[in-house]
Amino acid sequence: MSTRAIPLVDLSEFVNGTPEQRQAFVAKLGQAFHEIGFVGVVNHGVSKQLIDDFYAASQAFFALPEAAKRQYEVPGLAGQRGYTSFGKEHAKQSKVADLKEFYQLGQEVTDGDPVKAQYPDNVHVAEVPEFTNLGIQLYKAFEQAGGQLLRAIAIHLNIGTHYFDDKIHNGNSILRAIHYPPITQEPASAIRAEQHEDINLITLLVGASAGGLQLLTKENKWVDIMPEEDEIVINVGDMLQRLTNNYLKSTTHRVVNPPRALWHLPRLSIPFFLHPKSDMDLSCLPACVDDAHPLAYEPITAGAYLDERLREIGLKK
Repeated sequence: MSTRAIPLVDLSEFVNGTPEQRQAFVAKLGQAFHEIGFVGVVNHGVSKQLIDDFYAASQAFFALPEAAKRQYEVPGLAGQRGYTSFGKEHAKQSKVADLKEFYQLGQEVTDGDPVKAQYPDNVHVAEVPEFTNLGIQLYKAFEQAGGQLLRAIAIHLNIGTHYFDDKIHNGNSILRAIHYPPITQEPASAIRAEQHEDINLITLLVGASAGGLQLLTKENKWVDIMPEEDEIVINVGDMLQRLTNNYLKSTTHRVVNPPRALWHLPRLSIPFFLHPKSDMDLSCLPACVDDAHPLAYEPITAGAYLDERLREIGLKK
């Protein structure tokens, strides 16, 4: 009997499989996103070496003195590039800051797309020169894997295989390295990351350096997500839930504090938040609206929605 909390799919069956394998992959992914909102993916094409190298560079960055890290905190960017110091971000329903600090990298536009003017430049760390360059390589690898998953979802939704392609090309995605420092005293009420849903289309998360990730089931129970070696955990974000009028499920999740005996251990995790361009229309797909599922959301663009949510979580004033 499997103890897995989430289904597991093999992306190579979609990318290089037979028509039957592709069809089975689409069905399994679609069912997982509809029922649970989470899935584990293997054979995703993201190099283990690249992941390991970026982890090591991230650890080197977060080990820098506080004053050195704060040089890379850019005022007015709402944390969208560079460093965000400890205690700045909270879940939208919480007033207590999460027990984390993080660093964010964004899109590198290289094909002359005018959307480049909308994006701030990535911030390079002098003390750990490989950190940003490795992050940009990992960003591109995640973007590619995420694009394939969205093609499978587009087939499942019957909106055309390439529905998302132009919307995520040079999209506003974010690669975030999150550091949860050792817990040195009883936290007031906060956990490492309070329960929340992600803002974007889908999130790709490579195995964290320690456990703690949990999702909230339909039965209102918290269950542990323990990815296996070389597995990426994927979850639906609010933008995709909104687009599908709640057909695909953006599931509540959190990162809990470890048992007291393990408080001295830090935790590092690397999520990739796959966003479209800001002008993408998130109006509910007509096929997802009927008498049994009345329209749940007003029309909004991805950019306006992101702006609204960054204010709710305390990153934008």
